Amino acid sequence: MTLTATRCFRYTCDIMIRLLIIDDHDAVREALEARLHTADKVEIIGCTGCWRTGLRDAVRLKPDVVLLEIKRSDRQGLEALRHLSKECPHASIIILTSYADVEEQAEARRVGAMRYILKEIDTLQLVREIQASVRPRAMV
Repeated sequence: MTLTATRCFRYTCDIMIRLLIIDDHDAVREALEARLHTADKVEIIGCTGCWRTGLRDAVRLKPDVVLLEIKRSDRQGLEALRHLSKECPHASIIILTSYADVEEQAEARRVGAMRYILKEIDTLQLVREIQASVRPRAMV
């Protein structure tokens, strides 16, 4: 299984990637879910707008990857990231954002984000980013 997970770094993933989406913008969250619903080897195991619900889901469901909106209306994006990184070390966290912020990106990486990407990314590239961020099982 470790070899299979390692292949994800080459964008050819032979395992089903369990994905949790946390974004407080309903329309964006629903669009992300629709875009990724048909992606090969990606299983959406949860989708929520509340980061606290997302944290509980992540602890319970153990996703491989969490897509997290950091510029939340409640201004709790970095706090959510801190909690996810601490309580779900098995999950790779990808930050989704509407616009780039160099300081925010540096802090997100410091706190545990594997990737920091803009929401305008096309679906194929987003799937590649998800695949590339999967941690090999041996690292967990």
